[in-house]
Amino acid sequence: MSLRLMGKKKGMTRIFNEKGDSIVCTVIQAEPNVVLLVKDGEKNGPAAVQLGAEKVPSSKLKNVTKPLKGHFAKAQVEPRRHLSESHISEGESYAIGQEIGVEYFANTAYVDVCGISKGKGFQGVMKRHNYSGGPAAHGSGFHRSGGSIGQNTNPGRVFPGKKMAGHMGCERVTAECLKVVKVDQERGIILVKGAVPGCRNGLVYIRKSKKRKGA
Repeated sequence: MSLRLMGKKKGMTRIFNEKGDSIVCTVIQAEPNVVLLVKDGEKNGPAAVQLGAEKVPSSKLKNVTKPLKGHFAKAQVEPRRHLSESHISEGESYAIGQEIGVEYFANTAYVDVCGISKGKGFQGVMKRHNYSGGPAAHGSGFHRSGGSIGQNTNPGRVFPGKKMAGHMGCERVTAECLKVVKVDQERGIILVKGAVPGCRNGLVYIRKSKKRKGA
């Protein structure tokens, strides 16, 4: 088990290694997450830690509900926009009010990044499911449609899960085993190789990868 820190996808860049090779990276800014609640695994379910990220501006404090205000006041922490709970292993200890930043990934080789993918609206089968489509000739009446979706009288219905046109994107996606290229503790930035789901300034969750690259 490992903590799942929250950060923001700031965009993409590239850096060069010692050999001069260009490495395309995603820049994730993760301000220190503060511990709001610690579960010991005896009273409130399995052992876990609740983290909060991104302070609520003073002009928006009126939008924080009374139960959440009480929750933050009990932890003696300023209200946060985002909350996340992570299961922890035995032997790990955290204190309420403790701040955890990108230094948590200082000695980590690979991470998993989870986010909400970009919404692309209603799309056809060629874009949504990578269908090849029909002939592009003028005489063809079959260009970008999905073709037949059913069978004969038996079974006489469309099976559930059939790939068809519909809403694309805006769903939870996890990119696994992304190599950690650099961790900048002073600026609160972590660079990972490749792309991560989500739009710019979108919320992402970062955790230490359970899998090994190539496994």
